[in-house]
Amino acid sequence: MTSEPNTTTFRGSDDLNLVADEWNNPATTEGFDESRPSVLMLHGGGQNRFSWKKTGQILASEGFHVVALDSRGHGDSDRSPDATYTVEALCADTLRVLDQIGRPTVLIGASMGGLTGILAAREAGPEKVIRLVLVDVVPRYEKDGSARIRDFMFSHVHGFDSLEQAAEAVAAYLPHRTKPRSPEGLKKNLRHRNGRWYWHWDPAFLTKPAEDPFLRVELLERAAIELTIPILLIRGKLSDVVSAEAVADFLDKVPSAEFVELSGAGHTAAGDDNDAFSEVVVQFVSR
Repeated sequence: MTSEPNTTTFRGSDDLNLVADEWNNPATTEGFDESRPSVLMLHGGGQNRFSWKKTGQILASEGFHVVALDSRGHGDSDRSPDATYTVEALCADTLRVLDQIGRPTVLIGASMGGLTGILAAREAGPEKVIRLVLVDVVPRYEKDGSARIRDFMFSHVHGFDSLEQAAEAVAAYLPHRTKPRSPEGLKKNLRHRNGRWYWHWDPAFLTKPAEDPFLRVELLERAAIELTIPILLIRGKLSDVVSAEAVADFLDKVPSAEFVELSGAGHTAAGDDNDAFSEVVVQFVSR
């Protein structure tokens, strides 16, 4: 088993190339435990596969086959030529990746990735997707919190003069996080072009509001209700995207779902308190 991933490429819907970090590929890992499921991790809007690195390493050290995927238009994956970033398109990508993984899989999705995971789990069926982890997202999320995310993304779509400027913007957006001593880690999320640093996602992701993947509330809620697999909902207590009332509503409609709240985390729960987050995820996936 290894703590360092290999970079691999999956084929998504519309023949897009989807880049991923992969740990413990069953075909090449000596002594792999076939009784354990694979784990596919889907990041939030404006993020990329590196959001999952620490959790991926921990799951890999526990012997799981882990895939952390760059969604279409994000990170090193292809951008959609016609800017199609609907939840249905993201779901179609996920279904193709699941087919290529070819094993029973646990889906872990944050924000946009969680909404995609709900729909993909319903479409794939319980033989392919055996568990689902939703990271600070439910179909009936808080519109003000979602708008704050989009405002942050849109306000910096024209890039930064320096990594330090980008770090200051992130610190202002996530005041509950300890600011890193060095901004070098942001190079995983930014690309340098023509003297400026740009977020590593397709700006068109924000410019088609009618296609916003967060708008399919009724569809996603119905899909969640129809799921029969174990579901774990993780909320960051400081989140302004998922309220306590929304959690109660979700648990009432999906009574089989379990719920954990991380006291020191906000919407970006996996990065805010990764130790606590990873411990909860490993316990759930390992059952």
